[in-house]
Amino acid sequence: MTAITTPAALEHRTVAVIGYGSQGSAHAKNLRDSGVRVIVGLRAGGPTEAKAKADGFEVREPADAVRAADVVAVLTPDMVQPLLYQQHIAPNLKAGACLLFAHGFNVHYGQINPRHDIDVVLVAPKGPGALVRREFEIGRGVPSVYAVHQDQSGDAETIALAYCSGIGGGRVPPIKTTFKEETETDLFGEQAVLCGGATKLVMAGWETLVDAGYQPEIAYYECLHELKLIVDLLYEGGITQMHRFISETAQYGDLTRGPYIVDEHTRTQMKRVLAEIQDGRFAREWIAEYRAGNPNYRALKAADLEHPIEAVGRKLRAGMPWLNPRGEAPASPGSPAATAPAAAPTANATGNPQAKPAEAGA
Repeated sequence: MTAITTPAALEHRTVAVIGYGSQGSAHAKNLRDSGVRVIVGLRAGGPTEAKAKADGFEVREPADAVRAADVVAVLTPDMVQPLLYQQHIAPNLKAGACLLFAHGFNVHYGQINPRHDIDVVLVAPKGPGALVRREFEIGRGVPSVYAVHQDQSGDAETIALAYCSGIGGGRVPPIKTTFKEETETDLFGEQAVLCGGATKLVMAGWETLVDAGYQPEIAYYECLHELKLIVDLLYEGGITQMHRFISETAQYGDLTRGPYIVDEHTRTQMKRVLAEIQDGRFAREWIAEYRAGNPNYRALKAADLEHPIEAVGRKLRAGMPWLNPRGEAPASPGSPAATAPAAAPTANATGNPQAKPAEAGA
């Protein structure tokens, strides 16, 4: 890999990455390759300790890593973070140090109230950890946003931008935001468009065709498989690029029938989703659900994974091995891996920064 200049603001600082899931491992590796001194904070004997050590990192207990660091990057799942902060970070963080998040959920919704003698910033790559790492390795970067919540040192923004540069986000001009804006727009995108909106649209489209007597396999190709082709065009060049490469028939259908689907009722429901994010209803509901052991989450997720489109998709994808080059078998709908989220929040579970090797935001 081509040598990369160490971001100046991190040149003489130690960064502790707490958590080693998808985002944590990507950030740690990219920062190290950028010349930054990185230590990883993980529970001894936890599931990712061996992986981090095998990747060449110095691994310490979270409290020890925090004490040794000038910048502490909290890259564990949202629901794990409050007790982690209370038990391991707040008592051990140096005065004047920088506390960094990749998603503003806990600070924005008051689950974490940072000490007043530290900097508090956010650096959020707009992509999963695997993509953050892959783009960095080939000399590109995932677009990122950043924010400053507290600037005790006067250098908080400089540190945030240096960190952003260190993980590759500086290769695309970062956009300054706030914890509020990042949190609310991120949740809205996930719920209304990227995850909730997209999956429910796919399922409804597939069901409509199958109910009308069409083959489930054909319906799968038309409503799910080909979605990637359209998303790739949107990703590369927006709506203009999509119109450039699809047929005139497809364009006319888009322009005249799309409004049948996304109409004023849809927009009203989107506003409802946004309102529940803005006033904290979604956050309170999700926190209560997690603390109760996730019964509703588990039931809803199981229903998604057991939807008939999934069986059809598994059968079709078995004939396309290039879609799964590592040969990993997808979790079956009824398996614990498929249906179980992170453990319900006991003191050990929520205080353990390895409880679930998931993304810090989506």
